[in-house]
Amino acid sequence: MHSVRCPVLIVHATERPQLGEIRDTLLARILEAEREGRLGEIEGLQSGLTHAEEKIAQLDAQVALKQGAVNLGIPAFREIIARTATAATPSESG
Repeated sequence: MHSVRCPVLIVHATERPQLGEIRDTLLARILEAEREGRLGEIEGLQSGLTHAEEKIAQLDAQVALKQGAVNLGIPAFREIIARTATAATPSESG
């Protein structure tokens, strides 16, 4: 996978686990940098973390959108069979 900071990076839903690993690794590295006083490193890691979380949120939104039902205005089968048609009786003309 390319850098999660790349604004044109398009990720596929199958890459979500890898993005989760990247996020977890960045979190661990940020905590380590804070413990060891490497304050200059934290900003870059924080930026990568933000981008990784944005990509994960985009994937989650795509999945939620695909799982949602879309009403196309087409009647359901049960609505179709519930309707009854009555034929007009021809009037007798004499």
